[in-house]
Amino acid sequence: MELMVRDGDYLPDGQGGFRRAEGREELLQRVLWKLSVRRGCFPLLPELGSRLYLLCRQPPGRREGLARQYAAEALAGEEDLEVAEVRLEGDGNMQVELLWKGQTLRVTAEVE
Repeated sequence: MELMVRDGDYLPDGQGGFRRAEGREELLQRVLWKLSVRRGCFPLLPELGSRLYLLCRQPPGRREGLARQYAAEALAGEEDLEVAEVRLEGDGNMQVELLWKGQTLRVTAEVE
């Protein structure tokens, strides 16, 4: 069980503590974290994170394919999780559709 985070802050539970994520919410929390962390920024965990920050260096025609590749790479260690689709939006966000245990999950991640 992980603490829930939104916009960089822990979410209060209304009782002086913090909300905890379980099951699907816990997975989505990890997914967003792994997509937002720059790959290689933790020396002891060099495979953690994504290379999404590199997209801005690529020609626009290659970005969506690379975004899917980078997302799949970042989430490769998640059991029973598959990246089904990735769409880049003009506002700097990325929509990611995931398949997990027969469920379709969607997350929006910010791309630098």
